Amino acid sequence: MVTEITMPKLGLTMEKGAVGKWFKKEGEKVEKGELLFEVETEKITKKIEAPASGVLRKIIVPEKSVVPVSALIGFIAGPDEPLPEIAPPVLEVPEAVPEKVPEVKEVAKPVVEIPKEIKISPIARKLAEEHGIDVTKIQGTGPGGRIVKEDVLRAVEEAKVAPPPVVVERVKVKPMSIIRKVVAERLSKSHLTAVHVTITTEVDMTETVKLRMSILQEIEKAAGVRVSYTDIIIKAVAKALKEYPIMNSTLEGDKIKISEDIHMGFAVALEEGLIVPVIRDADKKSLIEIALAAKELSEKAREGTISIDEAMGSTFTVTNLGMFGAEIFTPIINPPETAILGVGRIVEKPAVKDGQIVVRSMMLLSLSFDHRVVDGAPAAQFLQRVKQILENPYLLIV
Repeated sequence: MVTEITMPKLGLTMEKGAVGKWFKKEGEKVEKGELLFEVETEKITKKIEAPASGVLRKIIVPEKSVVPVSALIGFIAGPDEPLPEIAPPVLEVPEAVPEKVPEVKEVAKPVVEIPKEIKISPIARKLAEEHGIDVTKIQGTGPGGRIVKEDVLRAVEEAKVAPPPVVVERVKVKPMSIIRKVVAERLSKSHLTAVHVTITTEVDMTETVKLRMSILQEIEKAAGVRVSYTDIIIKAVAKALKEYPIMNSTLEGDKIKISEDIHMGFAVALEEGLIVPVIRDADKKSLIEIALAAKELSEKAREGTISIDEAMGSTFTVTNLGMFGAEIFTPIINPPETAILGVGRIVEKPAVKDGQIVVRSMMLLSLSFDHRVVDGAPAAQFLQRVKQILENPYLLIV
């Protein structure tokens, strides 16, 4: 039986997708449930299983071509089964990036400045400049010791000036993936439209570090998940958003829409770009539930099995670069959200507590917000509330 392979609809808002990669070639056998091809969308990359067993008889849509949802992209059939005749599909192929030929660049000749007091003929001067000859070392043979053309040519011959060396620029050109391209477009638009303001604060994470270490093994035994600092920060931010709902809003035209739902996005770095899985109703979840959701979504994102619906609809985003050694940075707002929280690494350093210099676990937070929606004072108050919760983590259970 002939089985049609179509572009799947991976989410409610998906309208088109690209065939990122075929895992099988035409003429190869496939088994139902075996990985067949990879779909790239503006949000995710997802591996798709074969809908039936047989032979991949025809690939209609080549790799990196974009087609609408439900478009026919190939056929699975028996080795000798006749295939239906179809019209050639209309493909939206991303602009190809031509392979860059190594560029040969001439090295600029040394600039020779000839002192005004040097007696030299115009022709000799030009020759000296062209060949980079230091005329101060030439004994002129012209009238009155003037340097003439023959003197410069002799100096060129004696110095055996080699031809100008060349520099070969060796580069590799990598086309942008669909995800990378959309990330670039969205963040460029965010940077150009939102009035970005970033404020920072330093948080004493000592008590949070103690809390995490004290519950780590018990939660891992009970739930099979290792609670991360990002999980704790997401929980703290979700709690603070309940008290400062303006930070959980979007700007649409001349209206500010404040969401009553707190859907926390958290950035996950993939090779082909950044993806933001979403923990829905984070304010209603326990720390264990947040940790389990973050683990599951992160694994799906890295394996390419996350759905579009699981990677959209966030109302606030947390991005943590602490695990990469970053201490402070200025994150760009994830549109259409109003704010994003950047998290740096936790560092033990001297700090003053109760009039004494002690070693504490410190961390920097960076809150970028859209000044069109939020003024500095409420943004700072929100950030201070997050700081207060993290410095007194028992507030997470209140």
